[in-house]
Amino acid sequence: MVVQLPPEYRPSEDEDFMNPMQQEYFRQKLLKWRSELLRESSTTLQHLQTGGMQEPDLADRATLETDSSLELRTRDRERKLIQKIDEALERLDHDDYGYCEETGEPIGLSRLEARPIATLSLEAQERHERQEKLHREE
Repeated sequence: MVVQLPPEYRPSEDEDFMNPMQQEYFRQKLLKWRSELLRESSTTLQHLQTGGMQEPDLADRATLETDSSLELRTRDRERKLIQKIDEALERLDHDDYGYCEETGEPIGLSRLEARPIATLSLEAQERHERQEKLHREE
């Protein structure tokens, strides 16, 4: 079923949670984010391929190597983020999107708006972080 969103549509608490309009809104948001990340990645790849380490000055070469290393780490984080976006899109396809993996309760529109790849409700995420902190301190 194809849903046409009005141009200024924003999900509202007044609607049924994860109705077709909300699902389409988040699908488009995720796809746009994914597209931006892929475009940035492509730009970085082109930059790394064309910008060789031909600098004669050692300091300039070291700066280029540091910049390249930082770009590659950033792209690796973005690659992992793209994987999470793909997983969120898959949850949308299976009508699991927007619901906490632990409790099955709605994650909440404001949390999804801020972090569309969220898989835990705010309460479950806080609980998870507290448990991680306890295990690190042991």
